[in-house]
Amino acid sequence: MVLGIDASSSSLSNKNLSVLVVDDDPLIRMLHDNYLKHFGLKPHVVENGKEAVKLFQLGIYFNLILMDNEMPIMNGVEATKVLRDMGSTSMIVGVTSRGSPSEMQTFMEAGLDFCFEKPLTFDMIDFILKELNMNDDDDDDTNN
Repeated sequence: MVLGIDASSSSLSNKNLSVLVVDDDPLIRMLHDNYLKHFGLKPHVVENGKEAVKLFQLGIYFNLILMDNEMPIMNGVEATKVLRDMGSTSMIVGVTSRGSPSEMQTFMEAGLDFCFEKPLTFDMIDFILKELNMNDDDDDDTNN
């Protein structure tokens, strides 16, 4: 149920997560930014893949990257490949307005963890954050 989600229950575990929203559409950036803030997050927002890569080159780490596919300058497939080639271990979730299986497959093969049609919903973001928190818990267990 989208309207009934109680984000406060997961906001404590989300508090320390860093999130990057990469999308050229100002409406989608604003929507995803607001949804993530509802979950207690403070996302950083950029307009294209090149800006995302630049942040990584500067040493800025994000636990989660929401990556649009179709953007000017550097699209999501290119940016995801570059980030993975540079050693990024962030969870990268593709968001695309074109949900054809072949395009989503190409995007996934670039190094995504998940891919969804946009815009993301509260349910989708809740799922992503639960997966991310579960992966972080698994990493903590293996590092102890």
